[in-house]
Amino acid sequence: MGGYVVMVEFRLKPGTSDRFRRLINENARASVRDEPGCRQFDVVVPDGEPDSVILYEIYDDAAAFDAHKKTPHFASFDRDSAACVASKKVTLGALVFAGADG
Repeated sequence: MGGYVVMVEFRLKPGTSDRFRRLINENARASVRDEPGCRQFDVVVPDGEPDSVILYEIYDDAAAFDAHKKTPHFASFDRDSAACVASKKVTLGALVFAGADG
């Protein structure tokens, strides 16, 4: 199967979570819908951490992720969400096993 995994941990500024969630949900929706190399784009809010959002994304390869970062919907998200973000940590890696693979 393989794949290129991107995990992003956002810490949001207080009071911005609703706006950020609208923006990231639209970015995730457009990524899966419009990008052939984007296989999965999940948005997670950890229990008890309303000002934290974790993204779990799977792309065909690093080139597909690079293409994602050049899309208009990513540019809009990045620009419009900047005021909401206190910090961001990005982790990149290879998908070596997916539970659905059995």
